[in-house]
Amino acid sequence: MSTSGDAPRSPAFGLLFYLLGALVVAGFALGWLPEVSSAHGHGIDRVIKYLLLTTGTLFLVGCVVLGRFILTYGKGEAQEGALVSERTQLLWAVVPVLLMCAISEVGVLVMGLPVFGQVYGEADEDAFEVEVVGKQFEWLIRYPGPDGVFGEVDHDKVHDSRNPLGLVKSDPAARDDVVVRGQLHVPVDRMSIVHLRSLDVIHSFTVPLFRSKQDTLPGYTAYTQFIPEAEGTFELACAELCGLGHYRMQGTVTVQSEEALAEWLSEQEPWL
Repeated sequence: MSTSGDAPRSPAFGLLFYLLGALVVAGFALGWLPEVSSAHGHGIDRVIKYLLLTTGTLFLVGCVVLGRFILTYGKGEAQEGALVSERTQLLWAVVPVLLMCAISEVGVLVMGLPVFGQVYGEADEDAFEVEVVGKQFEWLIRYPGPDGVFGEVDHDKVHDSRNPLGLVKSDPAARDDVVVRGQLHVPVDRMSIVHLRSLDVIHSFTVPLFRSKQDTLPGYTAYTQFIPEAEGTFELACAELCGLGHYRMQGTVTVQSEEALAEWLSEQEPWL
């Protein structure tokens, strides 16, 4: 029987706690992610699962160590023979830090750099290029037209209904540019390069099932690239709080065959 000053000890309860913790870590690491529909997305998922498994395991181990320390030193006075040397104390302090550095820096870099190269590295020569412009609270998508060249834009010429991107009418390359609202069409199994601009505040181009997310800032042209692996329609969202109408800033990404994409583009009228 325990006295009033003794902390109750229940090995079965402790084992159940750590078993449930391990199941939670494994479940989040292996089964909670939505499907992925881009080539680089698989690498991003591997990094996420790696971090969840490693940091989750360290968390559980840390709980075990913490529990042992509490049972050993929790009475205010160390039990006889429980004192440890300064060297051991230093090891308990330094080793976890080194482990976290190895996990967060070395491990993530080794696994993440190849994915970074897929998203920001050298693009394929036959990549499909499109421009996505964010404004409160919609996405404007521009295709270069039959000439394959984006025309010049002038921010002073922007007009919400007549010329939402400020295309320069005197530029021949701008005359066949196609501008649509909220509809991004890209080919399947081919790299797409998305040039990103903003007309007002910071927005964030996000396609969750592609694992694509790239902020776009006013006055700066950013880009991201991906290779869709499956045809279909996917959500295009803004992941940066950009004002009271942020929740309305949605669009669609339609992934289709080369033939279907060419047919759709041929049906679009140049904005000018």
